[in-house]
Amino acid sequence: MTPKILEKLKEVEERRGIEILLAVESGSRAWGFASPDSDYDIRFIYRHEKDWYLSPWDKDETVEFMTEDDLDGSGWDLRKTFHLLLKSNAALLSWFYSPIIYVKNETFYDLFKTLADECFSPIAVFYHYLSMSKKYLEACRGDEVKLKSYFYLLRTALTGKWILEKGTVPPVLFSELLVLTDDFTRKKIENLISLKATKGESYHHPNDRELFGFLESMIKDSEEKAKSLKGGNADKSKMEKVFREILALSFKHEM
Repeated sequence: MTPKILEKLKEVEERRGIEILLAVESGSRAWGFASPDSDYDIRFIYRHEKDWYLSPWDKDETVEFMTEDDLDGSGWDLRKTFHLLLKSNAALLSWFYSPIIYVKNETFYDLFKTLADECFSPIAVFYHYLSMSKKYLEACRGDEVKLKSYFYLLRTALTGKWILEKGTVPPVLFSELLVLTDDFTRKKIENLISLKATKGESYHHPNDRELFGFLESMIKDSEEKAKSLKGGNADKSKMEKVFREILALSFKHEM
């Protein structure tokens, strides 16, 4: 699908008069537990020409598209991206560190990465994933559970634990989070990954009560320990300087 994705992104650039600085895969394909019928969740950061940012009026800072062949695209303008980075937005960080990259402006990436690491707020990102963990925990209490939801529960719970124990931006690839589990639990999860690769998005699976109890305890324990977490080290002056440096880069579509 990569050629189709690149073709679609090029079309979006030309139609909207923008330059895509980074385009990645998000969702289950980036996490490493896609189903055969999973969509392609394409997420991207883009910019306009410099003059676009000189207007006093609010403008649309989001681009979205959906194609008939399951390409689900969503992108944020550079200015919106910086506002979200200041808040250590968890979705933005997961885009930036995705292992599947379609488009990458190396200069932008190098400039932005320093900011992404500095702005990472353990407490803000932890509570984002804690909220999601609790939602999926309730969705997975039944005797049969939607396997897709069960993996969302696994991922969000383990991500919260990672932030508590490692204090760093959590990995996007789900397999890297499994270092936080014991061998027995890891084997159970790996078997579920293999099963999910053969089942559709709507597949329901018998609840593993032992695994569910493990996750429920983990979430409760993580919440109790979260008070010790710190915020990020965002420097707005430095961010503004980098923003200007990115806008000063040669614009792809300039004549």
